[in-house]
Amino acid sequence: MPRASSNGIELEYDTFGRTSDRPLLLVMGLGAQMILWDEAFCGLLAERGFHVIRFDNRDVGLSTKLDAAGMPNVFEAFANAAQGRQIAAPYTLSDMAGDAVGLLDALGLETTHVVGASMGGMIVQTLAIEHAKRLRSLTSIMSTTGNPALPGPEPAAMGALTTPAPTEREAAIEHGVKLWRVIGSPGFRFDEAWVRDRAARAFDRGVSPAGFARQLVAILASGNRKPALGAVRTPSLVIHGAADPLVPLAGGRDTAEAIPGAELLVLEGMGHDLPKPLWTTFVDAIAKHAERAETAR
Repeated sequence: MPRASSNGIELEYDTFGRTSDRPLLLVMGLGAQMILWDEAFCGLLAERGFHVIRFDNRDVGLSTKLDAAGMPNVFEAFANAAQGRQIAAPYTLSDMAGDAVGLLDALGLETTHVVGASMGGMIVQTLAIEHAKRLRSLTSIMSTTGNPALPGPEPAAMGALTTPAPTEREAAIEHGVKLWRVIGSPGFRFDEAWVRDRAARAFDRGVSPAGFARQLVAILASGNRKPALGAVRTPSLVIHGAADPLVPLAGGRDTAEAIPGAELLVLEGMGHDLPKPLWTTFVDAIAKHAERAETAR
């Protein structure tokens, strides 16, 4: 796959569809590689007239690892966040949004539609706040505003997410399967073979426990976006699962309430993943939202 120089680092990326079609940048979440945007899912978007771009965020997959920054103290960061104190972080979501802008520059794209999942939703919200002129539309999936007044994750979900992944291949794959069982969608059949294969591919592409921790601290250090989201004028769609144990539905509702004119789509049975039976629902919603945004432009 190709790589692009962006914001002082190298980003691994991939594309689907015709370059002449409207661009759509997909931004993945905490510790998640671009392969979580499944090839078949990206193909469905390409069939709807999008030139789809997915990429590994900094510190995951095949993109630059900022190992010189070391392993942050995650527990101290959580404690500081709970007390409203400043958090020392190697980088923030603003830097990660800058990575996305740099990728657009490298690809010669002045503007794009953006879709972000989980932490990716936080990044695209930050793009709308700090780089609004680069966006045609925004879709935030299973994400939140950083509002400290919102309910937190269910204990089992938070425990599964923050349990360190093993460094041995088979154990790491089992860890991934267990994680997605806990945070995935209870309303849909758990496709263990598919999840296991994806976990194996992620391990083989490269994992970085310290990178995961640095991304987590970046989220905590970035604080509450809700006040700034009130000034966003990018056409926005918020998609959230009614059964999300990691980022409760309140986070999606808060996002939609914060952005003027945002549309909220709540999906029953959906947890903190992108279950295959909902792919056409996601694609239809994203395509219709993009069409409305293009018409409004």
